[in-house]
Amino acid sequence: MRIAIIGGGLTGLVAAHALSGEHEVDIFEKMPFLGGCLSSYPIDNYWIERYYHHCFSNDTHLFALLGTLGLSEKLEWKTGTTGYYAKEKIHPLNTPVEILRYPELSLIDKARLGYLTFTAKNADLKALDDITAEWFIIQHLGKNVYTSFFEPLLKSKFGEKRTEVSAAWLMSRIAIRSNRGVAGEHLGYLNGGFHLLIDALEQAIERNGGKIRKQQPVSSIAHEDGHWAVNDSRYDAAISTIPPQGLEKAGGPSMQSLPYQGAACMTLAMDREVAQGIYWLNMKDAAPYGAVVTHTNFIERERYGEHIVYLASYFSGTLSSNLDRRMLDDFCSRFSVAQTEIHWHKLAVDHLAGPVYTTGYRSLIPAYEQKGLYMAGMFSLPNYPERSMEGSIRAGQDVAACITERSTHDGS
Repeated sequence: MRIAIIGGGLTGLVAAHALSGEHEVDIFEKMPFLGGCLSSYPIDNYWIERYYHHCFSNDTHLFALLGTLGLSEKLEWKTGTTGYYAKEKIHPLNTPVEILRYPELSLIDKARLGYLTFTAKNADLKALDDITAEWFIIQHLGKNVYTSFFEPLLKSKFGEKRTEVSAAWLMSRIAIRSNRGVAGEHLGYLNGGFHLLIDALEQAIERNGGKIRKQQPVSSIAHEDGHWAVNDSRYDAAISTIPPQGLEKAGGPSMQSLPYQGAACMTLAMDREVAQGIYWLNMKDAAPYGAVVTHTNFIERERYGEHIVYLASYFSGTLSSNLDRRMLDDFCSRFSVAQTEIHWHKLAVDHLAGPVYTTGYRSLIPAYEQKGLYMAGMFSLPNYPERSMEGSIRAGQDVAACITERSTHDGS
């Protein structure tokens, strides 16, 4: 079969990797680089992800893929520390003593929070899909736990849409991040960066005869006589890994839009760190970013020769004007950093960075085959109710299996 894959992010690359060799595969990617939200910047003698990334201990499909690509030895486990910036102070929240000292929560609040964390893995996510996280937390833990602990987390991930997010997402998030020691969370990273995974997939696909067409967005797609015409080339099947609303603009089939949001992530480098050793610092105080993610409080600074910091912001609709300047100015002012201390900074923007798991989202998830077209990506079932590299890999492998089954059935 001749197969077109729209989008060279992780799901598209995984699907192409599974299908190439047995089939003729073409990937269409609008950007000059692959990986989507898992893409990286080349910085002098190292690479760094455009958007902060790590993996989790139960990401079994990711681990298997790394093994297939010869990257297993690159996977390492580190401690990711967390904290909150509240009332102009940094509060680490990792050890039991630090949590007890956090002034924004009472002892009763902390006890309720501990119980919720303990029970999260057994939560009925289907039953929570129609309930907002805000309502759920306020009802079960009280208003103060919501405003002092969970609202900053929701704001850092979903921005203006945080009040629409379901309790299913929140409980899944708590469960997936419960692999903690006494000093912080156990998280995985590839020594050398996740660009190694993207590069290895690209090389494997091309070795198998697949073609990767960078800077070639899909401008037209049509279903004709049981085949798909993509940019005027004929294919036996097509896989779209981009949001349904994006595909429709190129002439794809009309489908129900999914709630999506944009991401604006600033990466900057400097000689010193200002987050007191904390990897993930949620902003309770108002700021033009929801979190300060200091990568070099997770991975050793020595690998880069400088400290690397992400300022994470999410948005709906139009990107705020001068956001990059406002983010940088606020960071420098808030953390007493002179502009001259910043070695470099870059702003990555994706207007459709990922789905927002609003109430009722589960009923909107499209099947892998829609009107003769195959679809998989961040919007697929394996990425519900918490998107991850693991979910994107599973979606890519699932949709490839659907096409393999079809070709076996058709005898093609």
